[in-house]
Amino acid sequence: MKLFIVAFASVFLMNCQNHNAQEKKNEQLTTATPVEVNTTEQGYEKAYFASGCFWCVEAVYESVEGVKESVSGYAGGHTKNPTYEDSNTGRTGHAEAVEIIYDPKQVSFSTLVDVYFGSQNVTQQNGQGPDRGSQYRSIIFYQNAKQKEVIETKIGALQKEYKDPIAAEVMPFQKFWEAEDYHQDYKKNNPNNSYIRNVSNPRFERFKAKFPELLK
Repeated sequence: MKLFIVAFASVFLMNCQNHNAQEKKNEQLTTATPVEVNTTEQGYEKAYFASGCFWCVEAVYESVEGVKESVSGYAGGHTKNPTYEDSNTGRTGHAEAVEIIYDPKQVSFSTLVDVYFGSQNVTQQNGQGPDRGSQYRSIIFYQNAKQKEVIETKIGALQKEYKDPIAAEVMPFQKFWEAEDYHQDYKKNNPNNSYIRNVSNPRFERFKAKFPELLK
């Protein structure tokens, strides 16, 4: 019995230490200085969003006028070179995210934020739709003070429309890790996939109905 108590206490203490270490890493991420990504030679800028499964989010943004490309990947965590399998454990801190490459002359960062909030359940905590877990949580990343102000202003206005709190985390951008090749353009390449038909497509159609003026 004594051995059991000692073993239980050791496991409990280890779990507490791991939890505290994770909390410290998360705090460091949220208070870090944001990294600003350079404009490309073609004049395109980049923005980063997490909003549930990246298969869904990638398709939404690629339908928006002014968006050149949407790339699926991982962001918001503390580990290097995360994989899909790593992210799904929930222990890396990363969320499935997208890198949006866009023409600021055609679509503004502010509009991309509108697309972000207009294409998700804004009060669902720790996931979107049937996808649950920290790897599916909503995060909106800012690269400078101006972007942060845009985000916080929109959240403030949006919050007045909802009783429950807006779920999206607001984080300083640090790094985007591109996902495996088979995740890129997943909806386009796998139109008959059951998840695409039953989850991604309905979400996409709801977005199109809400923002027809933004579509290509």
